[in-house]
Amino acid sequence: MNKPHIPVMLRQSLELLNVSPGKVYVDATAGAGGHLREIAARTGGSGTVIGIDQDINSLNKLEAALQTEGLNSVKLAHANFRDIKQVIGDLNIGTVNGGILADLGVSSMQLDNAERGFSFIKDGPLDMRMNPTARVTAEKLVNELPERELADIIYRYGEERLSRQIAHRIVEARPIKTTAELAAVVSRVVGGKRAKARRYHGRSDRDQSHPATRTFQALRIAVNDELGSIEEFLREAIEVLEPGARLVVITFHSLEDRLVKQILREAAAPCICPPRQPVCTCNKRTTVKILTPKPLLPDEEETLANPRSRSAKLRAGEKVS
Repeated sequence: MNKPHIPVMLRQSLELLNVSPGKVYVDATAGAGGHLREIAARTGGSGTVIGIDQDINSLNKLEAALQTEGLNSVKLAHANFRDIKQVIGDLNIGTVNGGILADLGVSSMQLDNAERGFSFIKDGPLDMRMNPTARVTAEKLVNELPERELADIIYRYGEERLSRQIAHRIVEARPIKTTAELAAVVSRVVGGKRAKARRYHGRSDRDQSHPATRTFQALRIAVNDELGSIEEFLREAIEVLEPGARLVVITFHSLEDRLVKQILREAAAPCICPPRQPVCTCNKRTTVKILTPKPLLPDEEETLANPRSRSAKLRAGEKVS
């Protein structure tokens, strides 16, 4: 809990955001405020900086810290970033002429707090809610979903090949109340399969992550409807940007990155008619210029200083019309 917060890919994201004084910027995932503070500093106090976060606990801590630091000009909003259009509307801001930043990773504060239930390293209640006031918890999904639905979640959101076996073992072990209990059940399935592969095939397993990593990721995504939120956010963010303003997004796993890539490409495409259709009838126009044909990755220095950044990918686009 006392570890300093290290914002991921700070230099690259701020360079792409191209912060200028006097403009409106939104940090859609304010968290501990690492990116937010730097954006505010670069506006020189002459712009409008908005921080959005659905975790009221994180937001309250950030608000207190900003007041202590004298950054009273930053406006904070308790909301899901999928509602960015409503958030800026409530602040009497119609469009964003500077840029929007989103860091889609789970914050260090959430991971390090065992009571939030995100981590299999520290034992805690099976919670995983980014918004502590939300009704659905990981415990509810783990203990109440039919086995097939649970397996589908683990496969779809965790890309876990052993999803059926894991779901079956989870159902057998119900009720499961803590992160340690769930991690142990999953590890008996995944760890056993890995050991068997090494023993019979004489090879080392390339996947060195904790056996429960994919299952925990899947449950967290399901609890928070993360992919649905990301898609709505991206579409609303592109809509509220003014021409010349930029969108910068940092992702941490393939499902997020794939979705960001897809929506940016869709916005950049001049036509979405079927390829063999002789005449364009879709009336589609390019709304975004992609600034990162390939995602940017953290450099070696950053991954050594902050191991949680090693899976990060950054994509960015500029509104053109």
